[in-house]
Amino acid sequence: MGVLYLVRHGQAPMHAYSSEPAAPDAPGLTDLGFAQARHTGLELARQVPEFTAAVSGDLPRQRATLDGVLAAFGEVHPAGLPASAVDPGWDEYVIPALPGGPSPDLYDTPAGYQQVLDAALLRWTAGAADSVESYAEYVARTGAAADRAVELAGSGQTVLVVSSAGTITALVARLWGVPAESWPALARAMVNASITKLIVGRRGITVVSTNEHGHLAATDVGLATFR
Repeated sequence: MGVLYLVRHGQAPMHAYSSEPAAPDAPGLTDLGFAQARHTGLELARQVPEFTAAVSGDLPRQRATLDGVLAAFGEVHPAGLPASAVDPGWDEYVIPALPGGPSPDLYDTPAGYQQVLDAALLRWTAGAADSVESYAEYVARTGAAADRAVELAGSGQTVLVVSSAGTITALVARLWGVPAESWPALARAMVNASITKLIVGRRGITVVSTNEHGHLAATDVGLATFR
């Protein structure tokens, strides 16, 4: 039996979600995002003594989170640090074209933006060609990345993967049989730097827990965010 720990990236600056390329020296995370990654690394160190492999997607927010998690984990278990690798298959989806197009005040109200995004995702999961890859292509890409991680998580192996809310919950949704049109509801509830634990065995993948964030939401920590 092997174990996969899937960690959502920490809070990222707004440029991370823009269609415009970020400056080369732009940080992958906000200051809060770096703090979230550190706390998650310490929490994982409390749960396991070592990782046999560590992978992230290729997005700056994902790579920065993996670095932060491993740095904190290594403070507790320096002998338990693996070499890290990048697998672009774990990248998040590219946001589909938003109904009505972007507007200057689109991001002013998170609830309003979420409503517009949900409408775009519903069209996309229904087959609209509103992104650089179709929803079917996204599922195939991320599913192949999950298969590669499962291969790393052989008997007695413990693997760390850092990805994004959409990609992590898309995998969970498929394992649970959640319809594609309902999957975004899972992604909306995922906390930055939260932990999802999967067991890999002879019968496939079993979801043990999702979106664990008590280490971030504790009153003496107060680091839990959704965006």
